[in-house]
Amino acid sequence: MIKMQIFTPYGQAEYSADAVFLPGMYAPFEVLPGHAPIISTLEAGVIRWQSGGSEDSLRIRSGVVRFAADKMEICAEEEEEA
Repeated sequence: MIKMQIFTPYGQAEYSADAVFLPGMYAPFEVLPGHAPIISTLEAGVIRWQSGGSEDSLRIRSGVVRFAADKMEICAEEEEEA
């Protein structure tokens, strides 16, 4: 299980996830429990995470992610709702 924290200018939230899909700067990528440590920039797109058969998401403009020891921290600028 991945413990995920998301920080935006509007606040922060914590989630648990079985899988996280991220819009990486060079290509989208997936992080599963046990993934190697990584730091990556994020481009405009959608962060999606799955937990217990359900899926949630957050649309972003840009950001950065750090993952190590099944803990993920994401600092992102949310996409404005139309």
